[in-house]
Amino acid sequence: MRNTLGVRMDRHAATRRLKHLAHAAGIRMPRMHPHILRRTFVTTMLDAGVSLRDVQIAARHADPRTTMRYDRARKNLDRHPNYILAAYMASGT
Repeated sequence: MRNTLGVRMDRHAATRRLKHLAHAAGIRMPRMHPHILRRTFVTTMLDAGVSLRDVQIAARHADPRTTMRYDRARKNLDRHPNYILAAYMASGT
């Protein structure tokens, strides 16, 4: 991201800009920072069913374990092995 002078913004400038835009949009969050946008992007793709590998590429994560941290943070119990096993056993199959 570049500022009005065409100079690359540092993380502090990006945070200030995001806070300004959020305030203008009426969004009130106590801890607004650019990483929230990245986290939303990744978790929304995972929730939509995009493969972990494709999300990793889109997020430009060099290591898939980084992307997997976002997946674990969602606390999606439906995908937990114990719940999958319980559903399988409950189905009588």
